[in-house]
Amino acid sequence: MNNIYTIGELESFLIAILVLFIGHFVNRHIPFFRKYNIPEPIVGGLIIASIITVLHFNHISFIFTLSMQNTLMLMFFSTVGLAASYKMLLKGGSRVFIFLGIASLYIVIQNAVGVSMATALGLEPIMGLVAGSITLSGGHGTGAAWAQTISEDYGLNTLEFAMAAATFGLVMGGIIGGPVAQRLISKNNLVSSYGAGGNHHQDHPDLVTYDQLEEDRVTAKSILETLFILLLCVAGSKGIGVLIVTFDISWLKMPDFVYALFIGVMITNLTELSRSYKIHSECVDILGTVSLSLFLAMALMNLKLWEILDLAVPLLIILVLQTVILAFFAYFVTFRLMGSNYDAAVIAGGHCGFGLGATPTAVMNMGALVSRSGPSPQAFMVVPIVGAFFIDIVNAIILKGYLGVIG
Repeated sequence: MNNIYTIGELESFLIAILVLFIGHFVNRHIPFFRKYNIPEPIVGGLIIASIITVLHFNHISFIFTLSMQNTLMLMFFSTVGLAASYKMLLKGGSRVFIFLGIASLYIVIQNAVGVSMATALGLEPIMGLVAGSITLSGGHGTGAAWAQTISEDYGLNTLEFAMAAATFGLVMGGIIGGPVAQRLISKNNLVSSYGAGGNHHQDHPDLVTYDQLEEDRVTAKSILETLFILLLCVAGSKGIGVLIVTFDISWLKMPDFVYALFIGVMITNLTELSRSYKIHSECVDILGTVSLSLFLAMALMNLKLWEILDLAVPLLIILVLQTVILAFFAYFVTFRLMGSNYDAAVIAGGHCGFGLGATPTAVMNMGALVSRSGPSPQAFMVVPIVGAFFIDIVNAIILKGYLGVIG
């Protein structure tokens, strides 16, 4: 019989912050994690999740109260939008579509690997799609949605299978991104065009670095103003979602974080064009980094690692192979097609994050890299826009194509 304990809102929030402290402590004292830029929420989150898993097998379970988790995610994507001024979009807009093409190509490969391996291992080919882009490029939400569709249309119960695959991908995406990108940076002697040291905000006032080590010049007033704008984006994104459901505008239905991102884009560009208000980039930087770190800490500490331990051996084989192939693809293909420069290396690390896990994992990978090697605003524009918006549309189209062939 399991003893189940519910952890309150405040206590759960404190544990999330503790996750970050643990990750920082481990990274500071273990050279491997520091050298390969493994994100602190991944390190601390896995330690807490491992402890909870041990307790689970000793019939002790915890339920965290994490009502702020979704709001923190929306706040982060709002900062991505606020950092995307029209000047930045014009400067790197073509890169978005180049990376979208690369990511789309990889989804085709990812599903081909999944389907062929599932067939070779005696599983239903559709299970290969679940261990492919449905969960790895799609994440937990997409996995749950497709599990329901597969159950209704094909009579296969894949929900647990999908959740386990998405969990595995989330963990591995955060682990391999740093080493892949750091290897590219070191091997090719790459440096940020903004430099690796110094105070970037002083030299480039409009730059948003997502570097947690950056010295920021902020005031209580500027923090409150920026927080108000972020919460306006969050409230607006939820309001748009409600309106779309109320008026049944299904073709506009997207995840709330996409609305938050684009509301942020609209606000920053309207204020820039009208010159009525200047978005405080350093506050955006701080609040974006904090909200992303806490969101990922909450996601990781809430992982049910025993779902991975319960994986059937065939699924585990498929997922390990998917991890290896993405690492090689990001290293040899993504990096070269994106320009073989510093930004391309950071984008390759981000591709590992959302190609296996989720867009926040991708951004945390990149954040760990720029904290050490210097800013890459192009990467922070390209990867979130593709990972948060375009890739879900492409993924759905490719999956429909695969289902038409194997279904």
